[in-house]
Amino acid sequence: MDPVTLTTDRLLLRTVGPYDTDAVYRAVQDPDIQRWTTIPSPYLPEHARSFTEQLVPDGWADGTMFTFGVFLPEGEDLVPEGEDLVGMLGLTMRALGVAEIGFWTAKEHRGKGYTSEAVLTAARWSFTAASIDRVEWRAEVGNTASRAVAERTGFTIEGTMRSAINNKGVRRDCWVGSLLPSDLALPSTAPYLPARNQSA
Repeated sequence: MDPVTLTTDRLLLRTVGPYDTDAVYRAVQDPDIQRWTTIPSPYLPEHARSFTEQLVPDGWADGTMFTFGVFLPEGEDLVPEGEDLVGMLGLTMRALGVAEIGFWTAKEHRGKGYTSEAVLTAARWSFTAASIDRVEWRAEVGNTASRAVAERTGFTIEGTMRSAINNKGVRRDCWVGSLLPSDLALPSTAPYLPARNQSA
């Protein structure tokens, strides 16, 4: 799939490339991002280059991962040099019609609702343009900031999974939740029969 660009009233969501490498590297030096995500730590310049120049374009090309840089556009000319990196958001395909969402927010942009706005925008796109019927969210138990975003954007928290995340060589428990097209008043690509609607 070719990369797509999404917009909201405040944000620009687009793929990232070599011109974003330095901004990604700087943002990910934040200890909280390294603590709560599975990115390498320490995070080196070569990690940022691999991400922007190989991992992101390969994911779009083979349809396995749809990564959006979240930016504040500067003025009317949306050129990379004029944009401020708010964070990163990715949808990784886990099964037919199922994608796992992951995101981080640069420290200086937290608490402004940008990530929730980006999550909803990307979820709507996934349901209407990418044949996804379930967006799954997972976060290590204790990552209350990520859970707050999930809850604000309508995810149903489904429980705690034991030893379900490997973060830097340590297995950890995680919360899991889901967002379905019907949660956003959108149709599914495949019929959905909830268990509560089935007779015993």
